[in-house]
Amino acid sequence: MEKEVVSRNFIEQYIDQDLKEGVYTGVCTRFPPEPNGYLHIGHAKSILLNYGLAKEYGGQFNLRFDDTNPAKEETEFVESIQRDIEWLGVDWKEHLYFASDYFEQMYQAAEALIKKGKAYVCDLSAEEIREYRGTLKEPGKESPYRNRSVEENLDLFRRMRAGEFEDGSRVLRAKIDMASPNINMRDPVIYRIAHLSHQRQGDAWCIYPMYDFAHPIEDAIEGITHSICTLEFEDHRPLYDWSIRETADDMHYPSTPRQIEFAKLYLTNVVTGKRYIKKLVADGVVDGWDDPRLVTIAALKRRGYTPESIQRFVELCGVAKANSSVDYAQLEFCIRDDLKLKAPRMMAVLDPVKLVIDNYPDGQVEYLDAPNNKDNEALGSRKIPFAKELYIEREDFMENPPRKYFRMYPGNEVRLMYAYFVKCTDIEKDADGNVTVIHCTYDPASRGGESPDGRKVKGTIHWVAAPTAFEAECRLYENLIDEEKGVYNEDGSMNLNPDSLKIMEHCYLEPALADAKAYDTYQFVRNGFFNADAKLSEPGRPVFGRVVSLKSSFKLPKGN
Repeated sequence: MEKEVVSRNFIEQYIDQDLKEGVYTGVCTRFPPEPNGYLHIGHAKSILLNYGLAKEYGGQFNLRFDDTNPAKEETEFVESIQRDIEWLGVDWKEHLYFASDYFEQMYQAAEALIKKGKAYVCDLSAEEIREYRGTLKEPGKESPYRNRSVEENLDLFRRMRAGEFEDGSRVLRAKIDMASPNINMRDPVIYRIAHLSHQRQGDAWCIYPMYDFAHPIEDAIEGITHSICTLEFEDHRPLYDWSIRETADDMHYPSTPRQIEFAKLYLTNVVTGKRYIKKLVADGVVDGWDDPRLVTIAALKRRGYTPESIQRFVELCGVAKANSSVDYAQLEFCIRDDLKLKAPRMMAVLDPVKLVIDNYPDGQVEYLDAPNNKDNEALGSRKIPFAKELYIEREDFMENPPRKYFRMYPGNEVRLMYAYFVKCTDIEKDADGNVTVIHCTYDPASRGGESPDGRKVKGTIHWVAAPTAFEAECRLYENLIDEEKGVYNEDGSMNLNPDSLKIMEHCYLEPALADAKAYDTYQFVRNGFFNADAKLSEPGRPVFGRVVSLKSSFKLPKGN
């Protein structure tokens, strides 16, 4: 019997080759978030990819915060990122690092460049630097300050650090090639002046390294072997390599990292941009970075997604070299598939109308047997209270039904799930003609939903006993974005869906659901999977939000 050949993605193939050729003796990867917002579903792919590679090769995984821009960074984001990554099942062990811990080493690396004649202090304004930079078709022009002496550059750079100059008055630039076809190599800025207090370093620094310079130095200091990043950094790779190569002799790095780019995860019709989410939060459109209509990891967790469902989603997306978009329905498929055997199936009536069984004994409450999940016997069974007055879904009754409508209507017999056969006999309406009460009779011999005489009914509806029902708020979510119009307008505004949140305040649920704790998830029969909202629920008063409906438009590809 032939051994099964396991397909290797292109990153694994690169690592295999590096290890075979002795370029590295082991593997060390990292996830380097900037603490300026909450992580989203796209970050989950990068996190799980980097962590998965480290585990696969028996290597090390580092969590490192790229906290080099104090203007946008907050401790709240540092803490949220750690919570989210840990929730995803990632264990960085003792390998938690901060770029700001390397500020002195980065500064020394910058001085080393100046001494080699590879960096200079430039007095051009930000606007002038852009003008001198050139275009994709035209080379740039050299700064008039490009040929300052090493001594002058060192003096000015040290005075920048000492706080002698105002913000924006001077920068340190790498001295590379103003005619390079890669604009990123046209003497990029590597340090700027910013008199800002840093969340970890306080007022120790008034100059801060730019990301394109700091990031490769951080990787090299930590001994990262494979710097796995998304495709937008492909054009930055020459600068990444240059920064390490030109400072290596002075800094004595433990390794020379290799940058490898992969396709970013784009999810259709969702908001992932941090500045857009910040605006949604500031404008009160959502109730925070963890609003269940967002796709931040915190929002997905609050909505009821599981780490396993996100891991499966990332696995289905695969690792590619070219960008593409993934349908949101694929993410919904993964949580639906994960919960179908895990979640107890309970009855909840979201849009209730009263059903009265006229021939049922007054005041009687009996308890009927029901499986918690008919597809998973390990979840056991429960007793459901049944009484003369019930609630059913308003949509399960029609006074004048169309053909092939098999639920309740005058004269029709249906099955009450796990209970009895009932036949509609009469209705009551209010002054506006709305049905307020449905009257019916039941067959006592059909207990458990089966008739002893063998007659069949085509309709089965769920219900909740009125005397014991637990009244709760349930929230139904739609896409935050108007899918027909797309996410963004030309002016940068968002096309928001005004119906993205529907609050059902008077829903009736099985009484056992009153004990639901935060993040407890259930399948509400025919209504979808619902989760006890961790932010809104109180002890004994859970608020439920719909995780996902029961219907799927996504089909699993063959072989998965």
